[in-house]
Amino acid sequence: MAGKKKKKEPQDVLAKNRRARHEYHIHEVIEAGIVLGGSEIKSIRAGKCSIAEAYARVRDNEIWLIGMHVAEYFDATYNNHITRRNRKLLLRRSEIRKLLRKLRNSGFTLIPLDIHLSERGFAKVNLALCSGKKEHDKRQDLKKRDSEREMRSYKR
Repeated sequence: MAGKKKKKEPQDVLAKNRRARHEYHIHEVIEAGIVLGGSEIKSIRAGKCSIAEAYARVRDNEIWLIGMHVAEYFDATYNNHITRRNRKLLLRRSEIRKLLRKLRNSGFTLIPLDIHLSERGFAKVNLALCSGKKEHDKRQDLKKRDSEREMRSYKR
């Protein structure tokens, strides 16, 4: 069957920003590659990374991931990587321009949601274009989640 598309396998999520969906309204999600060194990708594949405090910024028409922590790789020798450094993200120029237009609106920011491996084994990050939630929005989300949980328990 020539017309059938290959079904995508679920990707291995290596690190997740669990607070992002609680703290921000997510408007759009975009996948980007990460420029990494040899010991960095080995450490990421071992799951030794954190994006809890990370965010993305635009500098010179390039997007950089700031605040991502990648632990040192144990088996690397003297040429181990720096644990917290700014890492360049790989996006098409048209995608960067589109994000720049949206980021110029006040209140928007780029937050990484998760780091995963692609089908070919490359590390990718899902970036979200977000705006901050107010305190009452967070409370409303918690109430909604609790009521849904109660409804599911009564159905059983």
